[in-house]
Amino acid sequence: MSVRTHPSQWVSAQGQYAGSASRFAAYLIDLIASTVLYLLALAIISFVVQIVTGSPVSWHRNNIIVVIIYVAWQFLYFGFQWAADGSTWGMALLGVQVVRAYGTRLDPWRGWVRSLTFPLGFLTLGLGFLGILVQREHRALYDLISGTAVVYAWDARAARLRFLARQAEPALAGAAAPTPAKPVAVTADHPSPADQASSEAGSDTLAESGPHPGPSATGEAPPGTGPAAGQ
Repeated sequence: MSVRTHPSQWVSAQGQYAGSASRFAAYLIDLIASTVLYLLALAIISFVVQIVTGSPVSWHRNNIIVVIIYVAWQFLYFGFQWAADGSTWGMALLGVQVVRAYGTRLDPWRGWVRSLTFPLGFLTLGLGFLGILVQREHRALYDLISGTAVVYAWDARAARLRFLARQAEPALAGAAAPTPAKPVAVTADHPSPADQASSEAGSDTLAESGPHPGPSATGEAPPGTGPAAGQ
């Protein structure tokens, strides 16, 4: 079953099975890192023992105890990191991660089982790694036993956020654009306040400057100006 359960255009490598080159390079990085940490721990232990006892401590590679401690350290180095988040330092650097065979998050106990069965790839004279090259899911012998698979795990969350931001840009641009004001139609039945004020002002002016009635052409006096007006 393929682990590409959520294909998307914004992550090209997310969920695809990791190839042999990426996995081998990640293993070399982890092997160097674990060996350096192991030698550093031995140096610190030797320094402390020499200060306390006054006699130096030498570690020989032919000593069976040193070999056993180194193998146990490798088991702890890989098992702890796989159980924690499914990837070691080297795998995180190259963007690969251990997941379940169906693509879900790795269970902690599967990480420890994978670390315990990992030496089978070497004990079978390399045949345990053959599945990485020939199988469609690139699962080694210890992957089949522990029910795991290795996939590319690039920064899919950041890529998804960038994709969503690009998708939201047109919507935000449309929301930020000002809406044009609708023109207000002015009819004769309902004049605008400005037109009404101007019409009232014009009426007052005409009233003040209009003609006054004068004497009539027949010589008749205007009402109220004759002899009877004083009676």
